[in-house]
Amino acid sequence: MWSGLCAPNEGDDRMDRRMFLRKFIDLGKKAAFLHLLAGCTNLKTSASQTAEEAPPSPFKDYSLRELAQEKLHHGDDRFVNPFSNKEHGNMLRVLHWKLFSQNQFRSYYDQEQVVPVSIDWEPIRDHGNLSVTFVKHASVMIKDQDQYILLDPVFSEIFQFIKDFSPLEFDVREIPRPDHILISHGHYDHLDSRSLAALGRDTHVISPLGYDDIFADLKMNNRTQLDWFGTFEDGKREIIFLPCDHWTMRNPLEGPNTSLWGSYLLKTASGATIYLSADTAYFDRFQEIGREFSIDLAIINLGAYEPRWFMAGSHMNPSDTVQAFKELGAARLMVTHWGTFRLGDEPVYFPPMEIKREMEKEGLSDRLVHLNHGETLFL
Repeated sequence: MWSGLCAPNEGDDRMDRRMFLRKFIDLGKKAAFLHLLAGCTNLKTSASQTAEEAPPSPFKDYSLRELAQEKLHHGDDRFVNPFSNKEHGNMLRVLHWKLFSQNQFRSYYDQEQVVPVSIDWEPIRDHGNLSVTFVKHASVMIKDQDQYILLDPVFSEIFQFIKDFSPLEFDVREIPRPDHILISHGHYDHLDSRSLAALGRDTHVISPLGYDDIFADLKMNNRTQLDWFGTFEDGKREIIFLPCDHWTMRNPLEGPNTSLWGSYLLKTASGATIYLSADTAYFDRFQEIGREFSIDLAIINLGAYEPRWFMAGSHMNPSDTVQAFKELGAARLMVTHWGTFRLGDEPVYFPPMEIKREMEKEGLSDRLVHLNHGETLFL
């Protein structure tokens, strides 16, 4: 009798609790995302500062290899960025950006379009040498002879409140199973658990230090962790994990940099060398990387770079990207990290337009490779 009288209220209470939990989880995700974007508090660069004017690294007397060997990026309970004194994860700066900063690009947003992504995998499978496919956002599939290497797979929306302008038109199961997945860092637009789960537990994952808990939860036990200048070799190709000027965070309660971040260099079995910048600010070590490695193709992340006062400590803008490309001495340049999520003020379609203009100004148009989502460069 008691339970019968109380059943409707109990049901309402359960529904209210579920609604509360959903809202609480959604709020937590929003907070995590805002922390993901949180800028730097001690940024010495101004909004108008160019790459050439960026301050030198605090450890400028150390080579990159010496920095890595001395483990100057290892702190007591987290990793540190030896290339700058920038502090990330400041929510007040995020709120200032989102609530009070003037957005000079807002009038262009009505020109943004959702462009679904389709990929014809058959020519890629049939190609016996080297190919590079721009899947979406920062996800790139490299086929090197008989193996597939996939960088930062993110196949769908990362948060419900962030629009996906490049939804996949095909089932993820159509993607050739990668032999190696490369993870550059832990920000949610680069390390997505749902996308990883769709690729199979047995897939080999190469990641920076500090992500064991995520891959253990996914039961992806076939994995290799790399510190800066750590390498993975399979007898035909070599994958080198390189330093860059960035940061990472997934849990705001833990704070930033409990895990490592970095770039990759792939010495392919096909003979070409590909540099994968992943997310990085401009820093004064690109020339050093270019001196050590002969790079045929530099794939640089270009997106979420405005406003400069907020983003310069995390991402390069078009002029920074051209400067980095020249210092790397790479033969060709391709840009990713655009067209999927509007994570900065600039519209999602701006980066390829602006890099084209910057390369033209430098007389480098013939060295720019433009791929839309779903397109493939055959080498």
